[in-house]
Amino acid sequence: MNTPFLSLGLQPELVKAVAELGFEQPTPIQEQAIPHILQSKSDLVAFAQTGTGKTAAFGLPILQHIDTSSRETQALVLCPTRELCLQITKDLDAYARFLPNMQVTAVYGGADVTRQITALKRGAHIVVGTPGRALDLINRGRLKVENIQWLVLDESDEMLSMGFKDELDAILANTPEHKRTFLFSATMPPDMVSIAEKYMHKPVEISVGKKNQGAENVQHHYYMVHAKDRYEALKRIADYYPNIYGIVFCRTRQETKDIAEKLMHDGYNADALHGDLSQPQRDYVMQRFRIKQLQILVATDVAARGLDVNNLSHVIHYNLPDDPEVYIHRSGRTGRAGKKGISLSIIHLREKSKLHFIEKKINKKFENKLVPGGKDICEKQLFHLVDNMEKTEVDEAQIEPYLPKVYKKLDWLSREDLIKRFVSVEFNHFLEYYKDAKDLNADLRPDRNDRNDRFGRDSRREDRGERRESRRSASSGSFSKVAFNIGKKDNVSPKVLINLINKQLPNRSIRIGAIDLGKSFSIVEVDSKYQREVVEAFRNARFKGLKLEVTIK
Repeated sequence: MNTPFLSLGLQPELVKAVAELGFEQPTPIQEQAIPHILQSKSDLVAFAQTGTGKTAAFGLPILQHIDTSSRETQALVLCPTRELCLQITKDLDAYARFLPNMQVTAVYGGADVTRQITALKRGAHIVVGTPGRALDLINRGRLKVENIQWLVLDESDEMLSMGFKDELDAILANTPEHKRTFLFSATMPPDMVSIAEKYMHKPVEISVGKKNQGAENVQHHYYMVHAKDRYEALKRIADYYPNIYGIVFCRTRQETKDIAEKLMHDGYNADALHGDLSQPQRDYVMQRFRIKQLQILVATDVAARGLDVNNLSHVIHYNLPDDPEVYIHRSGRTGRAGKKGISLSIIHLREKSKLHFIEKKINKKFENKLVPGGKDICEKQLFHLVDNMEKTEVDEAQIEPYLPKVYKKLDWLSREDLIKRFVSVEFNHFLEYYKDAKDLNADLRPDRNDRNDRFGRDSRREDRGERRESRRSASSGSFSKVAFNIGKKDNVSPKVLINLINKQLPNRSIRIGAIDLGKSFSIVEVDSKYQREVVEAFRNARFKGLKLEVTIK
């Protein structure tokens, strides 16, 4: 049973604040982290997904420890993006509403630095900042961190993946030895291990779920289509879920722009978030999304980092990421605060191995779903329309003067005819659009009838690759796949992998087929009769100090 906030050791002012915010019971990460930070003197490494209440987990006990009689900065919270920085600051202010004189200041890039300097001069007990701006203010002598007592690294893995390692090293080098450091993260990449080893003192580790594991409340689905049908599949999914409120993740800025523009042109309530937007444009898009003026936000991973939006129903992977840790962060944006969510991927035939690798990493199975057909979508939309009509509130006073004329105009229609016509006003365009809708679901044999489609270049390349693979296998024996837990980020190349295999099996002449390099994994085709032998040969092998994991695909 969850423990009430008061019995965690929090002072009444903080308990009152969280009660007024509607917090009745602490989340699992709060149950573990709050007593530790309040009562222990040791550092802390905490693993938890986005949306599990991390800010309160470190914010409440730090607020309780702050000495407001001093104007010195006593705590520094570092996070990856402007949006998350502002959200943490807003939350801390809300928790501290009954703590007089508590000052929390946000410092981040893309904003007037002079205003932030002025706020620091007035005194800031807690500073929440992005690494780049925080380091800039430290170098200017405006942000004093020599005497801080608490340092929080929130979404540490995101900061490292965004390239902030040098800034983090420089900031940490300016902080005192005696401080306590709290590291919060969803995953544990190697760079973060090195930071923990270098700057933390025998940290206690707590975890909600397992490291690198997907959120418990998220279902993982995938739809198998040809590459040329990916956008059409996305539209069908959006039509099948008329109340969708989610993020569509794309690989590049250009793809993000293209998909968002197509969706808007086709009448969907969507917009784009990418690196080419100015800060005011970005703020405008995000505000519309937060208040649900937009149902679908199309974004790159970089642009979406640090977004804190509740109640997302779906996360859609228009492309699977190369790095499973990126998938974990993406999918963790739904299914938050005890609610359920769906993370769905639109993949083509040759991405199946990447999907299996992510399944292994998050320790969850993906459920194969069929792209909805026209009949399924029309049925869903019809009952969505009927539900909306049922729930519509009638303003009797406003509509009453018009009703006599309306009744007279429609009195020739029967009840059944009236219902049919009102439903058809909204429903006819779906019936017309999906009247001859084709099946978009791909099987193992690419659809040869779609070769002349002008968007089919990627699919033709995939099909040619499959034919080459088939000819090679037929002429020279079959191949099977093995997965390595190293990839591009480890400076791995096909040559490196071939040399590793030859080194581990020096007395075998093993034929090697296609090699697919991901960011943090690699898929290698080896002669089928040696597949298990290859896996066994790497049982205790290491690569640049990293324990190798080689598994059968």
